[in-house]
Amino acid sequence: MAFGAPNPSADCIADSAGGLTFDLDAPGRVDADAHWSAALVLRRRGAEDESEEVRLPLTPNGDGRLRAVLPSTVSLPEGRWDVHVACGEAVPQRLVPGLADLRSLVDRRPGPSTSPLAVRIPYATKHGNLSLRSWLRAPHAEAGDLLVDAEGITGHGTLYRVENPAEWLAGAVVEARCRRAPDLVRTAPVTADGQDFTFSLSYAQLCEEWRGGLDVWDLWLRGPEGTEPVRVARILDDVADKRQVFTYPARQVAASYALAQVSPYYTVDNDLSLRVDERPPVG
Repeated sequence: MAFGAPNPSADCIADSAGGLTFDLDAPGRVDADAHWSAALVLRRRGAEDESEEVRLPLTPNGDGRLRAVLPSTVSLPEGRWDVHVACGEAVPQRLVPGLADLRSLVDRRPGPSTSPLAVRIPYATKHGNLSLRSWLRAPHAEAGDLLVDAEGITGHGTLYRVENPAEWLAGAVVEARCRRAPDLVRTAPVTADGQDFTFSLSYAQLCEEWRGGLDVWDLWLRGPEGTEPVRVARILDDVADKRQVFTYPARQVAASYALAQVSPYYTVDNDLSLRVDERPPVG
């Protein structure tokens, strides 16, 4: 038995802790067994088996609606999760997005904790289906304002999920790591103010070893000895894919090899990187 309409939709409400609530219209006609077995099913995209599947019970919420809750305490590994509804023995159906209230995600500033930071952002896929983008990070270096000029970038960020952010940031540096040559690293000192930090990175540094083609530099925050470096990313808002929303101009740099175009950008995972190329990035 299918779940009511051919293309059932789900409304979604986000809370500031990272939890999500889903509300669906209940099927018009449904037998008792199927009704009690109704569930919201999250399947991690690309998973080889059903072990990476989360089932959330759907319970009556009044006015002929059913509700499922994904608390922030339920672990959802990083990735993209496709949202389905299952009822009885029927094959789960993909859901389409309904109304979304994501206001609590805008300018989210998590409280002090050392537990992994859970971020889940619902979005519509290119086929119009409902999916979630999930991150689970500890520590986390949240990218903030990014100022671009002819010489380089000045970045602002905030460190979360460490016991003492100010102590962790004392002597910290931002590392730019070249994907083409992992041993090729450029560093920039960090100025800290509590858990907030600022850094400036020169474009000329990134062009010293450039010999044409595309070089991508990933930004990491490195703290005290004995700690793991932290990828700089922007995930604390309601935008699941930053690439087309946060765009920055390419600047021309007179590198020793040739004129280069340098620009910061957000990756498919919303991590902050820079590209060095012979032509500006394609929009």
